[in-house]
Amino acid sequence: MTALTLIGKSDCHLCDVARDVVEAVIAELPDDAADRIEVTEASINDDPALYELWWEKIPVVLIDGELHAHWRVSPDRLRERLERA
Repeated sequence: MTALTLIGKSDCHLCDVARDVVEAVIAELPDDAADRIEVTEASINDDPALYELWWEKIPVVLIDGELHAHWRVSPDRLRERLERA
């Protein structure tokens, strides 16, 4: 399994865009690859530790706990990374 975590907050336009990119990229992957990706979302408003780490960089995408992207998520770069996973 590949764990993809999207960190953001409500009322965040860039977070909404990042979510759309993540969903679109996963939808384009072959079913067997898409089925191996577990997507979770976390809000900096709900977790003081996340807020402290990421408040000025949201949205943030972590893949298997490692920073993949922040602010803007490139569909091509995300697709390439998930295909390698």
